[in-house]
Amino acid sequence: MVVLLSICVTLMVLCTLIPLSRNAKWWVRAFDFPRLQLAITCLVMLLAECIWLDFAHPVTWLLVVLTLACFVYQSWWIYPYTSLAKPEVKPSGTAQHSTISIVTANVLMTNRNARKLIDLVRQYNPHILVTLETNDWWQSHLDKLEDVYPHTIKCPLDNLYGMHVYSRLPLESAETQFLVEDDIPSMHAQAVLTSGDKVRLHFLHPAPPSPTENEESAERDAELVMVAKNIEDTCNGYQPVIVTGDMNDVAWSRTTRLFRKISQLLDPRIGRGMFNTFHAKYWFMRWPLDHLFHSEHFTLDKITRLPGYGSDHFALYTQLSLEPQKAPNQSGVDKEDGDEQLAESIMAEQNASSHNVHNPT
Repeated sequence: MVVLLSICVTLMVLCTLIPLSRNAKWWVRAFDFPRLQLAITCLVMLLAECIWLDFAHPVTWLLVVLTLACFVYQSWWIYPYTSLAKPEVKPSGTAQHSTISIVTANVLMTNRNARKLIDLVRQYNPHILVTLETNDWWQSHLDKLEDVYPHTIKCPLDNLYGMHVYSRLPLESAETQFLVEDDIPSMHAQAVLTSGDKVRLHFLHPAPPSPTENEESAERDAELVMVAKNIEDTCNGYQPVIVTGDMNDVAWSRTTRLFRKISQLLDPRIGRGMFNTFHAKYWFMRWPLDHLFHSEHFTLDKITRLPGYGSDHFALYTQLSLEPQKAPNQSGVDKEDGDEQLAESIMAEQNASSHNVHNPT
């Protein structure tokens, strides 16, 4: 049993140390994802060590200390996404404010249960629906929503990166761009709320680091960072901004944290939960891939994960209230020395520039 647990602890230490590297290889960055699962595994290992090992031997204490250290480190990353942490975004007040609600849904292109997604949209009645992995088949079904969602941006593709936006709110200065890769679109627009206020929107779905797609996370990281840098350079904290989509990255990764540091956008999940949206079919292997970040101008009315509809992702519903007077009471992750230089180096590696991102104003 000592040998078996020693092997397990060694593997856990490796799983903990490997993502400390800034190496962008897919198999390195893959260890950013299952931190909750690794933390739970550490607890199981600690229990096994307490039951089966003899604490009279120094090796037992070594194994326990190493396992406990791994548990603490993994938990540190996911702690903000539990109810134990202080919420980053304030709840909305009781008074009526200008609101915007968005459903973000990666449909899984081969999924044929469009009817169930449409029923969810009609049930929750968001102002905006953004769909990912949508092709011509999905467009032909989602177009049935145009009686209620007449303002659209459409980019059907058969490469798992099609994207559609259906909106009840008018969309101004809408544009589809291919920021880093020629076949990976992003969408940018400005929504006009019923109050007349205008909100800048960025819809993203960068490709993940994986053995079947990009061998490194460099392309994904560059797209996220260039959008963040563009927001920093052009909004100056004055314009309400929302960024949403399937980022193919977890909320607690270094890249997503860098995105938030540069853009100064807030994460409404902090202090409320992980809202794991992937994988819908395997409850034991889930993490948050679908995100919504917003500027400090908004407070949170509601955030929830919607029921399954046949995709490998759950859809995410978020409703925000525009309450800029509360902005001074809200703050995200502070920038640190070196963050700007790191962002610039990530963009330079892919010959990307924040100036290429469309400013929907």
